[in-house]
Order: sequence, then structure tokens, then C-alpha cells
Amino acid sequence: MADPSSYRPRPGDIPDSPGVYRFRDEHRRVIYVGKAKSLRQRLANYFQDLANLHPRTRTMVTTAASVEWTVVSTEVEALQLEYSWIKEYDPRFNVKYRDDKSYPYLAVTMNEQFPRVQVMRGHKKKGVRYFGPYAHAWAIRDTVDLLLRVFPVRTCSAGVFKNAARTGRPCLLGYIAKCSAPCVGRITPEDHQDLAEEFCDFMAGRTGTYLRRLERQMMEAAEEMEYERAARLRDDIGALKKAMEKNAVVLADATDADLIAVAEDELEAAVQIFHVRGGRVRGQRGWVTDKVEEVTTGALVEHALQQLYGEESGDAVPKEVLVPALPEPVEPVQEWLTGRRGSNVSLRIPQRGDKKALMETVQRNAQQALALHKTKRASDLTTRSRALEEIAEALDLDSAPLRIECYDISHLQGDDVVASMVVFEDGLQRKSEYRRFQIKGFAGQDDVRSMHEVITRRFKRYLAEKERTGEWADGSGAEDPLTAGTGPDGSLAGGPGTGGSLPDVGAALTDAEMITGSLKDDDGRPRKFAYPPQLVVVDGGQPQVAAARRALDELGIDDIAVCGLAKRLEEVWVPGEDDPVVLPRTSEGLYLLQRVRDEAHRFAITYQRTKRAKRFRASPLDDVPGLGETRKQALIKHFGSVKKLRSATIEQIQEVPGIGRKTAETIAVALAQAAPAAPAVNTATGEIIEDEEPGTTGGSSGEPVTAGVPDERRGQET
Repeated sequence: MADPSSYRPRPGDIPDSPGVYRFRDEHRRVIYVGKAKSLRQRLANYFQDLANLHPRTRTMVTTAASVEWTVVSTEVEALQLEYSWIKEYDPRFNVKYRDDKSYPYLAVTMNEQFPRVQVMRGHKKKGVRYFGPYAHAWAIRDTVDLLLRVFPVRTCSAGVFKNAARTGRPCLLGYIAKCSAPCVGRITPEDHQDLAEEFCDFMAGRTGTYLRRLERQMMEAAEEMEYERAARLRDDIGALKKAMEKNAVVLADATDADLIAVAEDELEAAVQIFHVRGGRVRGQRGWVTDKVEEVTTGALVEHALQQLYGEESGDAVPKEVLVPALPEPVEPVQEWLTGRRGSNVSLRIPQRGDKKALMETVQRNAQQALALHKTKRASDLTTRSRALEEIAEALDLDSAPLRIECYDISHLQGDDVVASMVVFEDGLQRKSEYRRFQIKGFAGQDDVRSMHEVITRRFKRYLAEKERTGEWADGSGAEDPLTAGTGPDGSLAGGPGTGGSLPDVGAALTDAEMITGSLKDDDGRPRKFAYPPQLVVVDGGQPQVAAARRALDELGIDDIAVCGLAKRLEEVWVPGEDDPVVLPRTSEGLYLLQRVRDEAHRFAITYQRTKRAKRFRASPLDDVPGLGETRKQALIKHFGSVKKLRSATIEQIQEVPGIGRKTAETIAVALAQAAPAAPAVNTATGEIIEDEEPGTTGGSSGEPVTAGVPDERRGQET
């Protein structure tokens, strides 16, 4: 825990002007970004008596090791730079609106020759008209399905469109009159463009014109006794009215506005946003955030505005933004919004009438969202803080372990031995930091030896990165950066990951990348294996804990705590102790350790099962160059099994459609060189199936088949 006075700048060195400041930890990682009208006055607030600071602010300033700032000309520039840096560095102590996602929009690609109506997420593209956002993609599809009766605009992908144009046959929507079929020339590009314009006008709220026109056409058809046409127009009118009912009018003056409401307590805040376009509620979204410091409602609103409009421009920023409290000062924020839109934006608090009534509805939604979030134990800030404090007290740590790494070994009776590393920061999962390893130092089942190898490889990479960035004054005790963190064959271990699907260990970094520093830059952004944890947790008891501690000692690392969590009695083991630390069953600290351990186990099991499934699906035909899945299936279908294919002559192999003589010779040579695999086993009866080999067809009577693995061994992962 750092003393803020050790890095406090002299007051005379801090400029008394607008700017943005960054706090960094001892590893130069940016942990907090803020802006100020006066940098001198704002930074002085952080370097007062620690007892007077908000608990989260106190944690931040004691975690930090330095502070730096950038001077700008105006408060608007400070607002823009603060938003850019928060997006770039993802500081752990900044206000973060969790559970946010890319909300779907109804998009019309007016920049194409034949505009297409579709659901879009993410960044907005030039030349595309957007309507929304909507809470759910199905709501968009329901609306579009109704409107296609009246506005049969193209909805198909480019591939489907080109295929229809090539064959001269439209898709199903073209046959049921829900598409004007421009792919086969039923409508000209100009007329289809006009149809898309009408669709956009209707979605923009100009509905009366089309309803009146359809009603007039229906009456004319009835007078001329064209009753079938009149019935179709009647159904079209009904579809339009049904689509309009899905977005009931809430503001009579066809207002375009966003309404933002905040519900908060001392620890957390929930934000709800209603998007009103043309007087109708087009979408709703919401976030929840921890209150990093003693922040006002106006400041929370300012952060929400940054989150909402930081990437938007033009009509995506509405003319009117209604909020429960104004940021202080409000002028820079309003000027920033006006700049994003390109015209004046009104930022105000509704005082009366329909807008105030709608704001009360949004406020109720925010209060319900906060209450629902509070029921989620793992996301509660108070609970997480108490859990970390209990762990620190139980393990006799100097401070709460803000970063915890947990390791688990998984294998199937000694085969496909892998390991996982999961990371929790501030009690929450950090999936972008997850890593996985293949055990390469030896073959067979030895969890203790595997744990030693994984810990060694992970922290060799840390030491190499520490030396590369110059954090050691003399470099003594460091490993050679070209060999640190490598496996026994010299390949670098523990490649990068994203928590879901990570590349294999051997696909990590090359020596050239280590030298040139492409791990990431030195300006505070994440680097692989660069940040050490305060606590290493291993899945296991005394032997695994001793192996992890021994690996760290061999590397000269003595400032990282180690513990293990044994599954049988949920005992916490620490190095060098004969008796475990027993935490109460109701302990939040034990609950957090269990969640960390279970996540490491899940991640390891997932990887191990993936490797096992890949191995079981292997076939001798996989090694035949130029032989794709289609021809492999044709061969198996023709011969019935790889065993029969192996005994076939080249002439017999050539009888399979698509197999020429050269390919047949290659297949025969490859199968002759490949050793016969273990016989397949019917797992229901134990019968050895002589005619089958792994990677081919299933057993008789539809029973499951396992290649060379007895039934009692399946499903027993470690």
C-alpha cells in the first residue's frame, strides 16, 4: 500500500487551468482518469488526510504510485480527452456502467443501389439510416414483418441477392409479396429507392400521409368493385396501425428526446434511458455502476452522457436531452453535445406536463433496476469489499488482494493434461486476462508437477516482461527474455486469451515480438502476463500449494501470497503450515474463493474437453493433403469404414466420385503409413466393433461408439 505523500506533486508544479489527470500504479498501469476546471484545486482534494476521503477514493490513492496531467484550453476539450482516455485505458477505479451492450437498431442501407432493411449493432456507418435503439432484436423483426406488406423493401443478404439474380428466381419473400424482388428485375432501382425512402419516412413518424393514401385507394377500389384489391389494402392499413400501436405516442408534439433517470444509494447507481423519437418510445436501455467516490447525481449524469454520445454524431444525438440533475458546470457538456450533433441541443430538467410524467416513469424503472441489481450477491460492492478484507485477514496479508489469480489442472487419466489461469480484479471476473496452458514438461498424470510447471512458466513471463520494460535497475536475477516463459521445447507458453476461446500455448509470441515489444505499449495499456497478482490460489491442498510456493521461490519472487482451496472440506491451505485455515461457511471470503476456484475449474475442463473431442474425432484421412470434408465423407460412405478403405486397391478408390488416380494413390500411401488405431467400443454393451475405426461411422443399432476408451473412464475429468 503506497503512501500518497510519496508521489504528491508540489502545489506550485500543478497548473491552475483546465486539464485531465491520470493516476498510475507501480506497474505504470492507468487506474483512474479525471478532468478538472482547475487541476491544482482538484488534485489537492486527493492528497488530504486519508481519514477524510471516501473509502473507494482512499483505496485508489493508496494503490496509485504516481499522478500526471495534461493541460487543455477549455473544459469542452477536457471532457473530450477524458472520454478518450477512459475508452483507451479502461481504468479500474473509474465509473463503469456494467451490463451495457451494443443495442440493436433498425437500419436501412440507403448507400446501396438496392437499399436493404436489417438489424444492425455497433458503430454507425455513413449513408445508412438508423431507427432505434430497440431493447430486443425481435421487436425490430416484428415491426419489419408488419411493414413489409406495405413497403416490400429488400431484406436479404448480399449472397442471397446475388444467387437469386444468377438463377432468375426470387426468394420466398418475393413469392409472398413481402419483397418487391429487385434481384430479378420486378422493380427498377429508382422505384426501389423511392420505396425505401417511404419506409424511412414512415419509421420517422410521418405516418398520416400513408394511411390516408391507402384509405383513399381502398375506397376507390371498392367503388370500382375490385374487392380483392380493396381487401388487400384494408389488410395493409391494419398492418400499419398495428405497427404504430407497438410504439404508442407519449409526447404529443412529435418530440425527439432522450430521457435519463438515476437511482442511487451510497455505494451504487442505476441509470435508465428512454429513447423517444417522433413522440414515441423507440427503445430503452440501462446500466449499473459502482460509485467510485462521493460523486453527485449531476456527475453520474455527465458520465452517462459520455457513454451515450461519445461515439455518436448527427441525428443520433437528439435535439433534447432530459435529465434529473444538471452537470456542474453545465455549459461545457451542452457545448460538447451541440458539437456532436452539429446543431443546438437542449439539456434540461423537465418541470411539468407530459415530459415530467414520462421522466417519473423512467425514474421508476431506474429504481427497479437498482433493486434487482442489489439482489445479485456477486455484484454487490459492499459484499466484495468484505470478502477481500476477510481473505486478507485470514491469510495475514498486508492489504486486500485486489488481483487474484487461480490455477487448476485438468486431464483424463493422464491424457490431454492442461491448466487454466483465471483472474479476478476487485472481486470481479477479468475474462480478458484468462490464460490456458498445455503441460509440455512431461507425460502422464502428476498434478503437483503440473502445477509447478504452470506457475513457473507464468511468472517467468512476468519477470521477462518486467526486465523488458526496465522496471529492474540492474536486471540481476532476471531470466533471458528470449527464453523466459518457454516450454521445454523452447516455444513460448500460455498464449493470449479472451476468456472464451484462446489460441494454443504454442501460438503465443515469437522471439522477435519479445524483442520489439509488441506485447503492448508502455503507456499504461494491458500487456500479457505483465501484472502480478497479490494472491495466487491453486485448486488443491498442501502438495499443490507447496509446489506453487516452490516455483515462486525458485524465481526469486517473495511478495506474492499463495493459498490453496481443497474441495473435500473447503479448507484453505497456506505454505509451510500443517493445519489449514478454516473459514466459516457463511464467510463472504470463502464464497469468493469458491467462485474463483470453480471458475478456474470450469475454464480448465472446457479446454480439456475441447482437446479430447478433437483427438477422438481424428481420422487417418485427416493427414491426406488436399482431401476435404466432402470427399472424406464420400469415401467413408462408399467403403463403410477406414479399415475397408485401407484394404481397397487404387482402382477401387477411384470409383468414388471426385477421386482421381493421383488422389487415390496419395490416400493409399497415407493409410498404409498410418498405424491402425485402437478398436472402437460399443459403450452400451462393451462389444469391440471390428469394422469401425475412430473418426468414421457409429456403432450398430445407433449405440454410441468410443475409440479405444473404456466406458468407465469417460466423464472422469480432474
